[in-house]
Amino acid sequence: MKLSTTLIFLFSVFTSASALEHIYLEPDLFIENSFEGTPEIKALWLNETIKEDIKKLTGINYPGFRIRYWELGQRRAWILEAIGKVKLITTGFVTENLAIEDMRVLIYRETHGHEVQYPFFRNQFKGLKLISGKRPKLNKSIDGISGATLSVNALTKLAKISLYLEDLVSKEATQ
Repeated sequence: MKLSTTLIFLFSVFTSASALEHIYLEPDLFIENSFEGTPEIKALWLNETIKEDIKKLTGINYPGFRIRYWELGQRRAWILEAIGKVKLITTGFVTENLAIEDMRVLIYRETHGHEVQYPFFRNQFKGLKLISGKRPKLNKSIDGISGATLSVNALTKLAKISLYLEDLVSKEATQ
């Protein structure tokens, strides 16, 4: 009896721990699938101005000193993270010509809201652009998912960040 109780306990601990991280697409595979050819790995250093802009745009204090991205021609891939409710959501964005070409949830760690990884939700991000102005915003609104509001909000903010970064990098490339 004691052995079966221990096994049940260990099984429940293992299954609840593994439920906390769903890897839908390995980041390396996301990068590989996003380009026809081998992209160059680059880094954008996050100075105070960039961090303040991201905070004004999304309310997120983006951590770290740099963001790596991959570039081939005008196409770029960004792997960004934001907290949904309590855990990080790792997301990949492909941008080109100041618009989102693709968005993928790579690693999802929350217990609810995993529906954000399905195509019916992700497809809303294709073609999104950032409209500049006093309060920059996306050119289309993103429909929410019942029970996944915080995840939807996090991914919408990450979309804004990817487009902001895309704008910065493309301006640097033309100078």
